[in-house]
Amino acid sequence: QVQLVESGGGSVQTGGSLRLSCAAAGYAVNYIYMGWFRQAPGTEREGVAAISRAGDSTAYASAVKGRFTISQDNAKNTLYLQMDNLKPEDTAVYYCAAGKLPGRYGVRWDSRDYNYWGQGTQVTVAS
Repeated sequence: QVQLVESGGGSVQTGGSLRLSCAAAGYAVNYIYMGWFRQAPGTEREGVAAISRAGDSTAYASAVKGRFTISQDNAKNTLYLQMDNLKPEDTAVYYCAAGKLPGRYGVRWDSRDYNYWGQGTQVTVAS
């Protein structure tokens, strides 16, 4: 089992920054693939950023590329999402996810590949 606890959400103005954290317990983050997803009201959950096992590969949704950075601290067993130049369309509940299904390598975009989810943290960007 992997327990995930997100923190760092909040409200900012357009152009502001936030850093989300996802503390993992029960498994070392460098042995699992992880990702950030978000869901705005009335929309489906979408992938934002993902990182492979051992953190050697990352990928981003086109809407956030160049503004968001995913990273992990193996010593703290924590995943991060640095969000800069935030826009109102980034407003959503952000979820941290982790997976360790066999045969899955590289970055994973399909939410079905993730079997552990955090509780979500609200990010609101005011115009």
